[in-house]
Amino acid sequence: MVAAGSIGVNVYAHGNVTPQPVDTTALKDIGTEWLKVNPYRGDATAIKIGESAYGQNCARCHGLEAISGGIAPDLRYLDVGEAGDEWFIQRFQHGSVRDGKVYMPPMGDVLGQKAGWAIRSWLDTKHSEE
Repeated sequence: MVAAGSIGVNVYAHGNVTPQPVDTTALKDIGTEWLKVNPYRGDATAIKIGESAYGQNCARCHGLEAISGGIAPDLRYLDVGEAGDEWFIQRFQHGSVRDGKVYMPPMGDVLGQKAGWAIRSWLDTKHSEE
């Protein structure tokens, strides 16, 4: 029951807000040291895994099909190729905090490097210059 004078608000996210595991066993091993360049660029298997991983873990803030509704950056506008890789993986690995506020949680330890690069591979297919 809502008290008189108050407003009840429901907020819905796209998908589960708990990080979902990503099966990356089909991807080649890339070691434990974080890379600065995407080792899976153009790899069809990585793109497919990245699409699923994005939908389960990123779409809730960055929007379905990488089209942001304004909550978080629209990832279609990331620089493609190596130009955007280092920024992407740093943000994926460490998240984003400004003035003590978490704008993006760190996903690196949660999902792993292979999942991060798979997501980046899929995002490259969604790139837009608009």
